[in-house]
Amino acid sequence: MKNDGFTLRKRLRSFRFAFNGIRLLVTREHNAWIHCFIAACVIIAGCATGLSAAEWIAVAFAIGMVLAAEAFNSSVEALADLVSPGYNEAVKRTKDLAAGAVLILAIAAATVGLIIFIPKLF
Repeated sequence: MKNDGFTLRKRLRSFRFAFNGIRLLVTREHNAWIHCFIAACVIIAGCATGLSAAEWIAVAFAIGMVLAAEAFNSSVEALADLVSPGYNEAVKRTKDLAAGAVLILAIAAATVGLIIFIPKLF
């Protein structure tokens, strides 16, 4: 890849590509819809229960990590499907590992949510 140097115009264009990636994630990836719905519910619950700044930081990181993992998973799956349209055991393993990473983060995020919200509800 050729490096033509830094320009503000190129940096702004890279943001456009990144925002397009977010748009693709939330408009085309079904699992991301589930994550976004849960994130919206958590944000509403956080507003209703009056989370502290530290709790909001934990919630924001948990939501961001799960959505970022889902974006990585979706990109791995799309690339794997392009490279190997037919069944391939290595591609299956790769896709399963990426999906597993999302699940690990989702479980961690749910644990953070439980730690924060259970004391507020009881």
